Amino acid sequence: MSASAQLSPADIAQGQLDAYNVQDLDAHCAFFADDITVADLNGDVTIQGIAAYRAKYVQVFADFPQNRARLVNRICVGQTVIDHEDVSRGPDGPNFQVIAIYTLAGGKIARVDFVK
Repeated sequence: MSASAQLSPADIAQGQLDAYNVQDLDAHCAFFADDITVADLNGDVTIQGIAAYRAKYVQVFADFPQNRARLVNRICVGQTVIDHEDVSRGPDGPNFQVIAIYTLAGGKIARVDFVK
């Protein structure tokens, strides 16, 4: 699945998650806006722009080649998708829970706020 203005917000969230889980960096990044902002919920911005986003996930995929996120629950309201994910770095862990709040604009993810 590729990013497109024709996809629903849920499809966009699922497409980026699927690409993340197979560590297809190009497909994953295609779902995000060039000016993507990533932040801790009610906290600091941790990533600004697609180049910084790409660099972060090049490192994550290199450091954790068996990293996967399992969708626990998804809520969609308008252009906002909230995912509860169970993330595993590999068969021996560590595992952790995360909530990702995706805000979409123009058929792409424009902002992600994380609760960890």
